[in-house]
Order: sequence, then C-alpha cells, then structure tokens
Amino acid sequence: MKTLVRGLVGFSGTSAILIAMLFWLRPLEISGKFGLSGIGALGQASLRADLGGFFAGVGALMLWAAVKDRRDLLLAPLMLICLALAGRGLSLVLAGPSPEQVPPIVVEAVTLAILLLGRRTLSAPKA
Repeated sequence: MKTLVRGLVGFSGTSAILIAMLFWLRPLEISGKFGLSGIGALGQASLRADLGGFFAGVGALMLWAAVKDRRDLLLAPLMLICLALAGRGLSLVLAGPSPEQVPPIVVEAVTLAILLLGRRTLSAPKA
C-alpha cells in the first residue's frame, strides 16, 4: 500500500513540475488552457512567477516526500491545494457555476485525496 501511495504522490508531484515548466517555457500557450492570458511582459512574468512557482513548489515537495518517504513534507502542498479549492468554491459562490470550472475542481480534489492519503501512509521524519 505504501509503495502505491508513494507512486501516486510522486506522479502527482512530477505532473505539477511539468505544468510549472510549461508556465516557465510557454506561458502564453499553457495560460489559455487555464482561462488566462499573459498580456505583455508583466503578464507573462506573472504567469511564470505565480503559477509556475505554485506548481513547482507543490510538485517539488510532493516529489521529495515520495522519494524520501516523509509525510511531513506534504503539509505545505496540502495547505496550498486546500486554498486553491477554497478559491474555486468562492468563485462558484460569487460568479456562479459553469461547466469549465468542473475539471480543475476534480483535479484539485483528487490531488487533495492523494495528499491526505500520503499524510496518513508515508513515514514520519526520523529524529
């Protein structure tokens, strides 16, 4: 079971890092898939910094947790994904639901489940 969970955490982390790389290398291409546009140099820099940084941070910590078998490394990604889901919920309340909002909510909910499973299954850090 632990091997499967580590694999899921590692796969999710690697996927997030790949998304970060797309934001860094092709911000205009990937931003459209997220319903965003990078207007001018500032917009592209913001996509790289904010979204690239978010995905890189979450992904690196998840991958590190999987490789090192350490559940404590999943606390920050868990909090960040919860905050992202809270933002999605706020958008549903303020702007109303729309079909294009469903896929990212599902991805974040599945990621949250993987993180919770990882927090439960991976080992505590050694003192």
